[in-house]
Amino acid sequence: MAITVLSIGKKHEGWVTDGIERYQKRLRAPFNVEWVLLPHSSFEGSRAREEESGRIISRLNPDHYVILLDERGKELTSPALSEHLAACFTASRPVVFIIGGAYGVDDTVRQRANFTLSLSPLVFPHHLVRLIITEQIYRAQQISAGSSYHHE
Repeated sequence: MAITVLSIGKKHEGWVTDGIERYQKRLRAPFNVEWVLLPHSSFEGSRAREEESGRIISRLNPDHYVILLDERGKELTSPALSEHLAACFTASRPVVFIIGGAYGVDDTVRQRANFTLSLSPLVFPHHLVRLIITEQIYRAQQISAGSSYHHE
């Protein structure tokens, strides 16, 4: 079992790839990450949001535990995120993080999400969110293992 990060957007930019690989090579099951990058819509606004959300929904299974990344979601501490992921693993639920497109996601994705997580009340570019969530998954793994990586 691995964590899937489902993201709207292009391939990782070089500087992002370097950062993601730094953490991703250290991840071990069940914290290892698989990336699914879905293309941006050619439309704008609500039409783009609807089309991209349809692509996202088509990739989800009923057994997935879906965590939508959204600045309006709930903020968690790193230890709380680690506990949240550990509970999913204990229940043998595959975890899928969703990073929506530039126009966000529609209500079908919001309703399908089991949890909506805010990394910050600020809005970040998608490439930066990819790097941040990879580091946070690594941090969650280290917290779960009792490592000294995370300092309280």
